[in-house]
Amino acid sequence: MSHVVLLADDDAAIRMVLNQALTRAGYEVRPTGNISTMWNWVSRGEGDILITDVAMPDGNAFEVMPKIKKLRPDLPMIVMSAQNTFMTAIRASEVGAYEYLPKPFDITEVLSVVARALADAKKPSNADRHAEEPGETMPLVGRSTAMQDIYRALARLMQTDLTVMITGESGTGKELVARALHDFGKRRNGPFVAINMAAIPRDLIEAELFGHEKGAFTGANTRSSGRFEQAEGGTLFLDEIGDMPMDAQTRLLRVLQEGEYTMVGGRSAIKTNVRIVAATHRDLSQMIRQGLFREDLYYRLNVVPIRLPPLRERSDDIGDLALHFLKAAQREGEPVKSISPEAIKLMQNYAWPGNVRELENLVRRLSALYADESISPEIVQNELNIAERPSTPGAAGPVDVSMAVETHVGQVLREYEPNLPPAGLYQRVIDRVEAPLIAMALNACGGNQIKAADLLGLNRNTLRKKIRTHSIEIVKHSRRS
Repeated sequence: MSHVVLLADDDAAIRMVLNQALTRAGYEVRPTGNISTMWNWVSRGEGDILITDVAMPDGNAFEVMPKIKKLRPDLPMIVMSAQNTFMTAIRASEVGAYEYLPKPFDITEVLSVVARALADAKKPSNADRHAEEPGETMPLVGRSTAMQDIYRALARLMQTDLTVMITGESGTGKELVARALHDFGKRRNGPFVAINMAAIPRDLIEAELFGHEKGAFTGANTRSSGRFEQAEGGTLFLDEIGDMPMDAQTRLLRVLQEGEYTMVGGRSAIKTNVRIVAATHRDLSQMIRQGLFREDLYYRLNVVPIRLPPLRERSDDIGDLALHFLKAAQREGEPVKSISPEAIKLMQNYAWPGNVRELENLVRRLSALYADESISPEIVQNELNIAERPSTPGAAGPVDVSMAVETHVGQVLREYEPNLPPAGLYQRVIDRVEAPLIAMALNACGGNQIKAADLLGLNRNTLRKKIRTHSIEIVKHSRRS
């Protein structure tokens, strides 16, 4: 017996293509170009699955889908949309859609989703989930294919407590994704607490995370709660997790395994109920090989990996992002301005080493510093100084360490402009260079500290101290192996 597919889309061409593909696959298709007919079919109990566009001539499918879900909770609903925004994916999830497909879509994918939905419809279903109406604020912007994949993944994660690992270059929006997971998830009524491992002195990270009792160390004059306690019932965002010292990694692993922690200087275990979202721009796999990151912790954190693409891989989104930031500046009191298509094209051809954060800073500068009502390509080119800056990162050839440090510091300064980074920039940069240098030297010497000290030109005691400071794990092996 063939399944009946109810197909609603106001575009006759799309209806025809889907009708043909579904019919060839063995389904009986009932196409319509309006919501009224579709609702009549559903209310009479017809159809085994519904495929519908969001925007229809006689209404919005999102408005009728809650009624369909209430009337026929076992009817799978697949939503199509050309809007392709983060909020569309979230709204589809909230009104009970089985899957959200951004247009244009692949016919093979549609057939696969239909088959999967019909198979899952035979399984016991969960109780309906009722969510609040989303606000108008758009937390994530972009309609590129890369962003569509991220939107769909986030929509599936909203009603779970799975641990998420967000990777991506600095400035790609890792904290925005973490906030979206919290603000539109089931922990939205709890606190969202963020901590940046790279901005905290290494010897204070454990106290920051887990809190400390009075007298736990010099200067601990009172009891202080940690970020885990502050995030109770909500989400804890661990940014730059790759900068966490090895000792703190061990304690974090215990929290993830046991669901409890002990304050610094404390004795009693404290139960915790938080969702962990971690992020890093570093290659944790390489850090594991260097002995700088625990492999078991990595797998505990990397339950659901989400990679944010650099801006140069989603250049189609630059126009939407630039207009988004321009409107944000106008809401804050800046004069109303526009950006010419030629200026947008110029932005799309730029490499954006600072990613979305650099683009936002540029748009805000253009809005504040130039009196022109329309931002021209000449203004953009003047700001980017394209003629003097390389447009392709990572040119071939040996790495110049001083240039790499200069690039890194420049990127850090751009990330925080117009403000300055947190105090301690010198030591953080030294740590970033020193830790992998010592780890790789030890690895080259098979874990032999005497040989590594000689290779580095350090006193043996100095090397031991630095190994402890950076929590470097020593793996002894023969160099041949």
